[in-house]
Amino acid sequence: MAQNIYDDPQFFAGYATLDRSVKGLDGAPEWPALQKMLPEIQGKSLIDLGCGYGWFCRWAQEQGAANILGLDVSEKMLERAREMTSGSQITYQREDLEALQLPAASLDLAYSSLALHYLENIDGLFATLFQALKPGGKIVFSAEHPIYTAALKQGWFVDNEGQKSWPVNHYQQEGVRISNWFAEGVKKQHRKLSTWINALTAAGFVIEHVDEWGPDAAQIAANPALEEEKERPMIFLLSARKPA
Repeated sequence: MAQNIYDDPQFFAGYATLDRSVKGLDGAPEWPALQKMLPEIQGKSLIDLGCGYGWFCRWAQEQGAANILGLDVSEKMLERAREMTSGSQITYQREDLEALQLPAASLDLAYSSLALHYLENIDGLFATLFQALKPGGKIVFSAEHPIYTAALKQGWFVDNEGQKSWPVNHYQQEGVRISNWFAEGVKKQHRKLSTWINALTAAGFVIEHVDEWGPDAAQIAANPALEEEKERPMIFLLSARKPA
């Protein structure tokens, strides 16, 4: 089973302070770029993998999605999502994404925001999603960029000119990386960008778009904390489809 760090009280309390938790999609600076990668969802069937507070699920409901299944391993996340949600189109369910099973050809879209880098068996999940999507269905997700996950064992250092740098640490060596983010011992999986892409194509998907996302000048002006994201991509966005 994937690590359930979000039910750790210390971690959950820290996570609740993030803009993503307080403002939802408006607090995620990559959301406008990710939104552009989404297909038309009115009347469609969707799944949100690692739904957290359910922000995307509620947005999809507002866009007219027929039914939305929000999955998360964290009971605390699901409890918060249910508290914030009304309407019958959304179902929240606790699931270990590494052992997920879904009915064949039942979905039009699989979506995930910053959750898949916690999973060790990404090949199995992509195979499950491929069979669960209808022909022409899409997977759209964001995950921590390998340049970022490769550096988790270290951190910022200051070079001779006084500038912050983010060293890449053993990029070619894939596997678990440990970070201390709101709690000790948070496990994330480092895999090369090529591994992500090859896993999707091996499952049968056709890659449509990859974005090694970074903030634009207007976003940095509005939120100066994003300045560091100019130096290296922290996340990437990807869309792929199941052939019709």
